[in-house]
Amino acid sequence: MNKTKHNTKLAIQIALCLFAVLAAACGGGKNATGKKSIAVIPKGVSHHFWQSVKSGAEAAGKEFNVDIVWKGPAQETNISEQINIVEDMISRRVDGIVLAPSHGDSLVPIVDRAQRDGVPVTIFDSGISSQNYISYVATDNRQGGAVAAKRMGEKLGGKGKVAILGVKKGSVSTDEREEGFRDTITKEFPGIQLIPVIFYGESNAAKSLSVAEDILTANPDLAGLFASNETSSVGAVNAIRQRNLVGKVTLVGFDASPDLVRSIQEGGIDSLVLQDPFKMGYEGVKTIVDKAAGKTVERRIDTGVQLLTKENVSTPEMQRLIK
Repeated sequence: MNKTKHNTKLAIQIALCLFAVLAAACGGGKNATGKKSIAVIPKGVSHHFWQSVKSGAEAAGKEFNVDIVWKGPAQETNISEQINIVEDMISRRVDGIVLAPSHGDSLVPIVDRAQRDGVPVTIFDSGISSQNYISYVATDNRQGGAVAAKRMGEKLGGKGKVAILGVKKGSVSTDEREEGFRDTITKEFPGIQLIPVIFYGESNAAKSLSVAEDILTANPDLAGLFASNETSSVGAVNAIRQRNLVGKVTLVGFDASPDLVRSIQEGGIDSLVLQDPFKMGYEGVKTIVDKAAGKTVERRIDTGVQLLTKENVSTPEMQRLIK
């Protein structure tokens, strides 16, 4: 064989090897082990809630022998970064995407694109203004808001001024919690004066602290405060502590972290509405696996709500949800 033919043959072999590597990386979402890959994309990655979702997703991945690609934006308010992550996963041809949309409208085009490109999507935690998903795995957030309102009404004896410290407008899950709280207070506790404006902490604990301080300054007679997620609950309890209002302002929050649980035990927070983030992650992955296997997948999976108080914090059910 002359040198020219040898070089040509070598070049062809290298090209074929490169093609095989690229095909393995891009084709069908499979990695080097041949496993299917499922992308789980939260709104953010820093909060305790999302880490529990990750644990549930990874447990499902281990059980069903699929690889979990966990990736989300650094901040929950970074909608464009989340869109880019979804776009990247579509390009990588993962076998499915489990997505918590940061905004119910802004994520619609990319979810619709995933459907057109044959990448199944399950929505979890927060809803979206599209029908192009196989399942929606989440808390009944309006019911969660109603649970918080009933607790607030009972603790205040049906009287007093109450404010809502929200997260960010357009986040479907927290919008629904705030609506559920407002509707229940209005219907069932007419003696409570609900401040008509919802204040937003933009899913940032420091911003939520500043907003909570403004609420307390403008309303020195405030009797109750509802905080609709983890960061708003953190900001609210810190503001109440700094103003020496523990025991004077009833705080009902949403979601749990070790610090928030300690605040319940110490009296800074009256109660927390709890979701089941581990179950969200697990069930979200399972829907993709079941769909690929040709099984019937429920269109809506409700993961439930519980109310955590100082009285029940040590029970097995609550301990399972807060760990």
